[in-house]
Order: sequence, then C-alpha cells, then structure tokens
Amino acid sequence: MTNPSTNPLAGIPADEASVRKLDRAHVFHSWSAQALIDPLPIASAQGSYFTDYEGKRYLDFSSQLVNVNIGYQHPRLIAALQEYAGRMTTVSPAFANDARSEAARLISEVAPGDLDRVFFTNGGAEATENALRMAKLHTGRHKVLAAYRSYHGATAGAISMTGDPRRWGAEPAMPGIVHFWGPYPYRSAFHSTTPEEETQRALQHLRDVIMVEGAATIAAIILETVVGTNGILVPPPGYLAGVRGICDEFGIVMIADEVMAGFGRCGEWFAVDHWGVVPDLICFAKGVNSGYVPLGGVLINDAINATFQERAYPGGLTYSGHPLACATAVASIEIFKDEGVIDNARRLGTDVIGPELAKIADRHPSVGEVRGLGVFWAVELVLDRETREPLVPYNASGAAAAPMNAVAAACKQRGMWPMTHFNRLHVVPPCTATEQEVREGLAALDEALDTADEYYTGS
Repeated sequence: MTNPSTNPLAGIPADEASVRKLDRAHVFHSWSAQALIDPLPIASAQGSYFTDYEGKRYLDFSSQLVNVNIGYQHPRLIAALQEYAGRMTTVSPAFANDARSEAARLISEVAPGDLDRVFFTNGGAEATENALRMAKLHTGRHKVLAAYRSYHGATAGAISMTGDPRRWGAEPAMPGIVHFWGPYPYRSAFHSTTPEEETQRALQHLRDVIMVEGAATIAAIILETVVGTNGILVPPPGYLAGVRGICDEFGIVMIADEVMAGFGRCGEWFAVDHWGVVPDLICFAKGVNSGYVPLGGVLINDAINATFQERAYPGGLTYSGHPLACATAVASIEIFKDEGVIDNARRLGTDVIGPELAKIADRHPSVGEVRGLGVFWAVELVLDRETREPLVPYNASGAAAAPMNAVAAACKQRGMWPMTHFNRLHVVPPCTATEQEVREGLAALDEALDTADEYYTGS
C-alpha cells in the first residue's frame, strides 16, 4: 500500500502543458466562445507582477479584473488568511462571527454618512442584486433606472441592470429595469460642449425619464460612481449631487455601485468621497480584500436598515460573511491604513499617471482622450481625432477588433498586461504599485501605441 503524499497539493499539475490540457478539457470559461480562446497559464504572482510557466514576467496593468488593489501575495494578507484558517474555516451566516463583525465595523467606519450596516455577499453581482431587492422592498415600488454605459454583474437582476452588450444574451430581462444615458462629455448623447452643460443636460434627461416612467413607480437609481469597464467615465461637476437631489425629491433610493471604483481605486476609500455625496446604498467587492477570498457586500443606511427591523429581509447566501473572506478584509483595511495605500493611489494619479498620459496623448494621434482618477484611467483610441471615430466599432469582435487586439499584443510583448474594452485601454495597476512600476508600464504603453497610430486615418 502506497503512503499518501505529505504534500496535500501534490495532485495539482506543475507544468504548463498539463495545465493547458486540463483547462481545455474541463474548464468552461466566462464570456467566451470556448474553442476560440487559449488562456495563458499563470505560474506565480508577486506584488504588481505575475509570471507565466516560461518565466516571462508581466506588469499587471489590469489588476486582473481591476480587483487586485493591494497587489499579489501581500505577506500580511497571506498571514491573516493562514492564521484564521487554522482556527476556523467556515460558519453559517446565522451565527455571529468575530471576523465578520470586525470587517463590518471597519467597512462602516470608512463609509460616508450613516452607511453603517453591511450585508455581506460573495461578490459584486450579488451585492447589486441584493441592493435592488432592498430598494424595492423599502419603497414598495418595482422599477429601477440604470445607465446604458454600465456593468452591474451577471446574475439575473444584475445583468438586467447592466447596460452594455453583455445584457443581450440574458434577455428578456427582469421586468421594471429602465435604462438611461449618463454623462460622457467626450461622446455626449446630449450634444454638450462643456462639462457643466453635460451635467445640466444629463440631469434633465434623467428627470424626463422619471417623468415618463412615473416617479411613484421607481424604487431606485443605480449608477457606477465612476463608470468602470464601460469607459472609466468620471462624472462631471455637480452630476452626482444632482442625482442625489432628484432621488430625495421623488423618494427614490440612490444606489452607488462601487464594486470597481471603491477601496482606493479612485484615490479615496469610496469614489463618492470625491464629491461629498452620500448614497442610500453602496455596493462593494473587488478591492475590499483584493479577491484573495471571494467577498462583496452592500452598505446600508439607517432608513433602509429600519425597514427590516421588524420585517424579515427575504435574502441570504450560504457563504454570506464567510469568516476567511472577512478575516482578509480586516487585514486589508488595516494594511491600507498602515501603509498609506489610499494616499499612494491618489498620488500616482495626480503626479504620475495623469501627467504622463497627457504627454502620451500629445505624442500619439490615435489617442482621442485620457481620463481618470487615482489608479483608474482610460485611454480612448480613435481613427480620427476630428471626427472621434473609434479605433474599432462598438462591441467589435473578430476581424473588426483586430486593431485593438494588435495594440494589446504589443503591450504584452513588452511585458505589460493591459485591460482593453471596445476602443479603450484601461490603466488600472494595483493601488500599491510603485512610481517606478507605473512609469515602466506607461513606457510600454507609449511604445505599443505606435501600433494604434498605424491605423490612424485622420490628418
């Protein structure tokens, strides 16, 4: 009889060929035509970099899915996970748990206003899904307004609220979801010529939608404080305050989806802090513990919390407030405070990324606009600056997407892993990245944009 291995992970393949073979044979990948993809196996990761099985190291300018805010393998986060796993690995949400209680306290402490209750989820989609349900039950209304340029997750309600094309495959969608146009000064749906004009017209458009839908039927307006995947669209001055005012006027719940924008990504604990606006609900995930263990949640204000004091909330998850996930959230927030992570993200945006991207835009005619905050930036690529025609069409795929694919490949050849969406490159390194690392990535981007310039057709 063979003795069992002393290594509990001995069965996991250690070579690239085996990893690829098993992936192709058994893993069904999200958002993909299965036969048309060839995922890169990652062997290890550390800090702001990950390494493939051939030893090539990539500077991660995507933070995976814009969630590795604290970087890979942070020793304090790993130690917290290991220590807590030695004590307890799981507990039902029906019990009180020390890690969960402390995580809720710490998250509430850095949240704005009276948002001091937390409903924990496993990720962002479940957070927006439950925020939707809370708003409907709190108001007794059934409609929710959401922006076209948005992504709120892929569960039934979350994908219905999503505005981008990923929604199409899930339709017919949940009844009661109505989409509207949010502000986007560079490609204004309102033909605005200034940010102030964009704010005024976007708010009037929102009022018009409320008018024709009936304010008394609308439970909530959900928006990404800074739109993430669909453009890193920073709201123009006064817009969020205007939405807050409209919600107050009509008794509508304001839901801020900060799954991507929160926990340092925009150089503040929450992106709303830039504008001093307090939503009724904030959805979070990703950066709360950088995905070391799946975790998300909804921050709830006093009024909505009061609704469920004598009335049961009809929602829950087996792993709500999972102790290992919450232990890593506690450690992450403490690291953020002790190591000045928020300040680092803010400084990288104001002192490095913003100024350097402006210089890159001057050098490359294919760059139509750069925009962002903290470590949350977009480089919008165009065929012609005058007409603003995108480098690739909206929702391009196949041959139509070739120019963006070529730019992404040029970044990877230079050891920088980019995030791309439609005609944009997103500059979203970890919040813990150093100035040297960010400059390294921007230098690779600068060189890769020569490829985009080859497609430029303007004068």
